[in-house]
Amino acid sequence: MLAPSVTSSACPALVLNADYRPLSYYPLSLWSWQDTIKAVFLDRVNILEEYDREVHSARFAMKLPSVIALKTYIRPARHPAFTRFNVFLRDEFECQYCGDDQELTFDHVIPRARGGCTTWENVVAACSPCNLTKGSLLPAQAKMFPRHRPHPPTVTELREHGRKFPPNYLHESWADYLYWDSELEA
Repeated sequence: MLAPSVTSSACPALVLNADYRPLSYYPLSLWSWQDTIKAVFLDRVNILEEYDREVHSARFAMKLPSVIALKTYIRPARHPAFTRFNVFLRDEFECQYCGDDQELTFDHVIPRARGGCTTWENVVAACSPCNLTKGSLLPAQAKMFPRHRPHPPTVTELREHGRKFPPNYLHESWADYLYWDSELEA
């Protein structure tokens, strides 16, 4: 059994597809050092960058990978799954009524009580105060209209939106593989 010289969350590996693009930007595609080592031994990844830290056993030592690329290309989904997170990402984590980015909830533009469905075309991100104010009223009754028409996003749209929200932690060895919006770099 390998004994880590670091905690399990201290050295995640950035996971790239076989085309050297991250599997996802938001959330950033990261694997724990344990999953990374397993993939290395199963010959499923190429190591592109390493940390200075090692894992070791009595007869073996290995630097922890910091960037890996899959050997087999994973085709991205053609259509994003309808999830609360993806609705928030489509709406760039802003209330579609007032623009606030706090206390986000899921709002049905045409309320379910009025026959509205839970679909891309009828759900938007809304802050809790706006959602409570609108309640089960129609947009015209509440005089509250979404800033952007709700729509099914493309995978590319979600990827581009995700690039606007870099994670709190970015290891320096990942810089050549990640492309964030230029105004966020500095």
